[in-house]
Amino acid sequence: MSSPTMSSPTMSSPTMSKPLLTVSDIHTYYGDSYVLQGVSLTLHKGQIAAILGRNGMGKTTLIRSVAGLTPPRTGDIVYRDISLRGKPPYAIAQAGIAIVPQGRRIFRSLSVRENLMLPTSVLARSSRASNGRQTGQRWDFDEVLKEFPQLAERIDHPGGSLSGGEQQMLSIGRALMANPEMILMDEPSEGLSPRLVLQAQEIMRRLRARGHAILLVEQNLELALSVADEVYVLSSGRFVFHGTPAELAKATQVLDQHLGVSGAKMI
Repeated sequence: MSSPTMSSPTMSSPTMSKPLLTVSDIHTYYGDSYVLQGVSLTLHKGQIAAILGRNGMGKTTLIRSVAGLTPPRTGDIVYRDISLRGKPPYAIAQAGIAIVPQGRRIFRSLSVRENLMLPTSVLARSSRASNGRQTGQRWDFDEVLKEFPQLAERIDHPGGSLSGGEQQMLSIGRALMANPEMILMDEPSEGLSPRLVLQAQEIMRRLRARGHAILLVEQNLELALSVADEVYVLSSGRFVFHGTPAELAKATQVLDQHLGVSGAKMI
């Protein structure tokens, strides 16, 4: 039986280059509540890293820390060789990091078109033009609608009138309109039907193929393991496992103790 352990990183082919993101020993608080207690990870271009764990273990806090919404008190977050420490969320977004937040957070009174066009403001455009990023094939309005034909059919409908699945597609599409190199996804399958979960799975695979890096927080273990190159298990603010999906499938004690899943079900 495996014991909870931080296994040695097993890198897939995209990870031989320098990391796109390096999180180094961050400690994040909500007031006096000590949430992240020394978390470190790396993420490479064209890689998906999944963060797994029970509710309340600090997964969303990690996403918020990287995005600058809940900055860590100590430690550092480096993106493309630039420290994000002390930078406001808008500057982090301009640097090339987009977020698909838990609960979608679309603007319900704005149309689908208006929601999608928000990241194309003058401020966002000027930043993208000046920071020298190379994102390969760029996303624009037509490309996003090609990726999400459901949105094209509802283009002038208010966001609040969309189904849960359509709202999630709109949230992802809005993030892509910023042409990010890295996407933070917090529970993208939450509330989706099995059919739409499969669609989300395929979308993430296509994004990886186009060179996007994804830091994925996900409760759906099957989905996470089907798309992830690297897996981290978070428990009480600390990583208790790091390895590949195949390695996690063999770590029966980690599965049982920290994810509530019988190892026999993973084999």
